[in-house]
Amino acid sequence: MPSIAIIGAGPAGLIAAEKLAHSGAEVTIYERMASPARKFLMAGLGGLNLTHSEPIERLIERYGDATPWLRPMIETFSPAALISWCDGLRQPVFIGTSGRVFPRSFKTSPVLRAWLRRLQELGVGMKLRHDWQGWDASGGLAFDTPDGVRIVRPDATLLALGGASWPRLGATGAWAPILAAKGIEVSPLRPANCGFVVEWSSVFQERFEGQPVKPVTLSFEGEIVRGEFVITAQGIEGGAVYALSASLRQSIERSGGASITLDLRPDLSLDELTRRLGAARGRQSLSTYLRKSGGLSRVAIGLLAETGIAGVQAPATIAASIKALPLRLLRPSSIDRAISSAGGVARAALDEHLMVREHPGLFVAGEMIDWEAPTGGYLLQGCFSTGVAAAAGISAWLKA
Repeated sequence: MPSIAIIGAGPAGLIAAEKLAHSGAEVTIYERMASPARKFLMAGLGGLNLTHSEPIERLIERYGDATPWLRPMIETFSPAALISWCDGLRQPVFIGTSGRVFPRSFKTSPVLRAWLRRLQELGVGMKLRHDWQGWDASGGLAFDTPDGVRIVRPDATLLALGGASWPRLGATGAWAPILAAKGIEVSPLRPANCGFVVEWSSVFQERFEGQPVKPVTLSFEGEIVRGEFVITAQGIEGGAVYALSASLRQSIERSGGASITLDLRPDLSLDELTRRLGAARGRQSLSTYLRKSGGLSRVAIGLLAETGIAGVQAPATIAASIKALPLRLLRPSSIDRAISSAGGVARAALDEHLMVREHPGLFVAGEMIDWEAPTGGYLLQGCFSTGVAAAAGISAWLKA
């Protein structure tokens, strides 16, 4: 019976372990934290968004330049397959109004408990507090454990160590220099689905930190997203920002900054807003006037003030600013605040079965590969699909 070591107890590693155990292999998962799937649990605090129900052609396009490479994996373990898998755990799902797919419990913990119970029944071993350090001189896997260094020599290895976001939950990116030293090409790890730094005035920062801006439409280089975001001490973050984060980050990498355009009254046309602002202002302060006539929130008024809107300007000019307010972003927020990370093991370093070309028997899955996707279920779908693909690749390689 072949022995397989899976390093990392996140979704990609766990689903690969399940598939491999079903094939009759001896599978052991090694996890540096004291419990498995911590980031998976954290991601489900607001509702576990497993995947998305949109047509698969549209879903696959969400992966940007990784689309051609990920397509066969997502088609093999599709959203429908993921939903069926969840049903098999007796954790039925529902589709929200946005098309996102959630377990009916709306929580991660029942899904994870059922999953871990299934893995235990399949005979999958779980070694916690095993921090992978790389390879020893003879090629064995070296782990730092509470009982000292342990060396393991499996027949095949799957790395599913995650990216570098939320490091306190276990995904530190510490594997990157280990693989680079082994001659495996690794693209720099960068924040994805992240916030951005804005140079706020001290007055705005103190007054509006933590305040949501909604509803709002964000536009950047032809991409338009409607939703909301939150003011932070350093800048902005939230769903509408995350949806544009890949394009924004790439623009900043090219030119050192990026400007997004905000529509602070997306429900009103420019003409209607101009008409409303044409009402007599009387002795109202600018803030009161914008709140009553323009229907703006206090934080939206603060954003206008940050960009220098003046009370003496004509209603049409103020309306135009409200409908197309530029906001300069300096850089992405730090990776430890990001939802996910970009970069990682270069796709060119892997074959179609996710095996490292120059190191037979070593496979990679999940977020540690260089691909990214927006929130909305696409991240987890990608992790599940690559985990299943790596498991199939390991099985085929062991039989060859």
